[in-house]
Parts: sequence; C-alpha cells; structure tokens
Amino acid sequence: MATLTFYGAAQEVTGSCYLLESPAIGKVLLECGMHQGGDAIERLHEESFAFKARDIDAVILSHAHLDHSGMLPRLVREGFDGPIYCTTATRDLLKIMLKDSANLYLRDLERENLRLKRGGQKTVHAEYRMQDVNKVLKLCETTGYNKPVTIGHSQLRFHDAGHILGSSIVELTLAEDGRDKKLVFSGDLGNNDSVLMNNHTLLKQADIVLMEGTYGDRNHRSRPDTLNQLEEVLHSAWQQGGTVLIPSFAVGRTQEILFHLGCLFYQGKLDNWQVFLDSPMAIEVTKVYDRWIHLLSDDDIRCLNENDRYSLENFLPTLNLSITTEDSIAINRIKKGAIIIAGSGMCTGGRIRPHFRHRIWQKNTTVIFTGFQARGTLGRLLVDGIKKIRLFNEDIVVKARIETLGGLSAHAGQDALVNWAKSFENQPVMVLVHGEPNALDALAARLWKELGIKARIPLVGQSIAF
Repeated sequence: MATLTFYGAAQEVTGSCYLLESPAIGKVLLECGMHQGGDAIERLHEESFAFKARDIDAVILSHAHLDHSGMLPRLVREGFDGPIYCTTATRDLLKIMLKDSANLYLRDLERENLRLKRGGQKTVHAEYRMQDVNKVLKLCETTGYNKPVTIGHSQLRFHDAGHILGSSIVELTLAEDGRDKKLVFSGDLGNNDSVLMNNHTLLKQADIVLMEGTYGDRNHRSRPDTLNQLEEVLHSAWQQGGTVLIPSFAVGRTQEILFHLGCLFYQGKLDNWQVFLDSPMAIEVTKVYDRWIHLLSDDDIRCLNENDRYSLENFLPTLNLSITTEDSIAINRIKKGAIIIAGSGMCTGGRIRPHFRHRIWQKNTTVIFTGFQARGTLGRLLVDGIKKIRLFNEDIVVKARIETLGGLSAHAGQDALVNWAKSFENQPVMVLVHGEPNALDALAARLWKELGIKARIPLVGQSIAF
C-alpha cells in the first residue's frame, strides 16, 4: 500500500510538497517548494518540515520555480542526503534560482541582524547557507524527457509539461503487491497558447493523478486577443508620455515577454520604446534558454531565425540589460519611453519594488501583470485594486494604471485542465492540488459534470492511500 501526504500547495498555490511512501520506493518527496508572500526571513524562520529531512530517501522535482524547489537547501541543511531527480535543463535553472534566492535571503538577514543588534535584541540565525545550495546541485541526478530511470522497485519518467524550460509531468510506476501502480503528477501544466514552450504531454494510463488547478475556475484570453491588448496598452502608455513597469518571473514569463516585444518591434508596432531587462537572474536565465533552444517550440524558433536572430537575448534590438545596481538606479533618470521588466513576478522582492517606489504614484505609469498573483503578495493587492501600499517604510499612493494580461499565463486554463484529465482512459483517482479553494471547487464540479470524475481536494496534512 502506498500513501501520499500533502504538506504544501494543498488548497493554495505555493509551497508544493507531497510525501510519497511506498515499499517500492521508500520515502520520496514530490517537490520541496517555498511558500511565497510576506517577509522571507520571517517566513523561513517560522516554516518547518512536518517530517525528518534525514528520513527522506529522494526528491523528485517537476521544475525549477521556487514554489516547487525553494526549500531544497533547507532540506539538505537538516540532513537530507539523497538524490534529487530532475531534467537537465531544470538543474541548470536551479543553479541560478537557488543561488539568487540564497544571496537575497542572506543579505536581508545580515541587514536585519544589524538592526536587531543596534536595538539590543536577539539576532536571527540563518536557516540555510550557500554551501547547502551547492550541495543541492551536487545531489541532482538529471535525465531527459521520456527516458526511464530506475529508483528502487519503481520506474520514473519525465514528460514535457510545457510550463517553463525543463518543466515536467512526473510518471512514476511502483512495483507493489505483485502489480504495478502508476502515479502521475502534472507538475505545473503549461498554457498551450504560450510561445516558446511545446504543448504539454497527454498521458493515457494512471492509478492516481495529482493535477494542478491554478486556473481551475477560468480560461485565459486567446493569444491574439492578449497580444492585441498588450499592443493597445503599450500604445496608450506611449501617448501618455509615461513608463511601463512589468513585474515578471525570471523564468518563463520574462522570456515570453521579450519574444512578444520582439515580434511587435519587427511588425513596426512597438512605437519607440526602450526596453530594460532589470534582473540579473532573468538575464542569466535567458542565456540558459538560448543554450537549450532546441527544446523550444519549432514555430517560435523559426520566427527568430527569419529575423536573422538566433537567440532570445538579441531578438529585440531596443533591449538594454541592467546588470548592476548602478544600472538599475540609472533607469530612474528616464522620465518617459521606458518599458522596465523586473523581478519579482509577485512583487515580493527584487528590483521591481524600488521602481514602484519611484513611479507607482505617477498617473502616467502603467503596471502590467503577466502571471498569477498569489494571496498575500503585493502583486495580488495591486491587482485587487489597493490604493495605498507600504514600501521601504513609506506609505505610497497608487495612481498607476494596473493591467493584467491573463493570456500570458504559464498555466493551463480550465478547458485545458479538463482536456488533460480526459486523456486518461481508465479513470484514475483524481486529486486536485496547487490551486486556491474556489478554483479547485470549480474544476472539481466540471470534472464531475462532464467526465463523471469525483475529484478529491486534500487539506494540508491529509493523507491518501492507493
């Protein structure tokens, strides 16, 4: 008998972490993600594992986003020493993302401890160090899509999830009780209308399926409608003589935005905008995308080549790379005509926040959100219409125009999720994860009505035997 226990991304969209226990494989974590939103120091200090890290035999990682991988250094710090299975492209992205996250965390922790010392208060210890990140990378055992990997009495295969570079659907076949049991975990399923990524893979057989439901309650706008909206928003902002701020995830959304802006440029529809990529991590990630360009969509790569461009980095002639802090500060001197792409995507940190402080109180500023904004994040507050925010110990009035381009989401919409579930021919046990309650309830209702699938929606800490 195998069991799954849900320790994160259960009726929420961050902190993915599911513990699989089976005689065929031992104790294996599917994902080891960080909860996002709020102060990182407080969050890491308060968060703890509901299991002993040294008891975990292996980790299977669907992709590199921090809400799926960000707690790996702490898992290592607390005694985990087993293999971390992922695709090779995921490992390349992990090197960038985990080191960047650690640098930010340790820098902020140093500043906080200086403040506490000055106030005669007890300092806060680090929950992990850079050497833990380095050990995570050494523990990674990588493979490509659809290549079997033997783990104990089980077989692992990764399939293309179409979400970000290297993202995977996990297929795990367990030899247990004299027969094979097949677990399929969707990871984050990509939006098939996205550029650069291939369509997510459809599988046919499983005994139990964990399916994400980030957008289980709605569909996205079509790509043509979304691009028309982007063109209109940018042209309106240009006529206002203002600037555009795009909070963007360094992995996936940034590369897609650069591609779309490049297409607008070659179509003569980008006005005279200067584009600034103000994210050292996104710049590094874009170089990784270029190294793995053969994994990306053939149609979109053909578009690059037709314009005599052979990488995303040089596709957009008006692109300026802002690497140093001085580069970022220099953008403040530009009064109009700048599109500033900066992390983080949910505005929980990164260089987008100083740009907010400098510009979000101006009426001729436009903020464009291109990805899901989780509850508790600054991005979600802005999307929901908050009129005043607090940044760097200042209260700032929000006068900027706030726009959301839902069609640029990296996640499958409701129709695509239902279609993916429908591809299974034997009606497996369906478990919905990685979604807020209303989204999962709506998806479960549709699965029951149209497919006769009675999906389960676990709570944090709940277990399911199969």
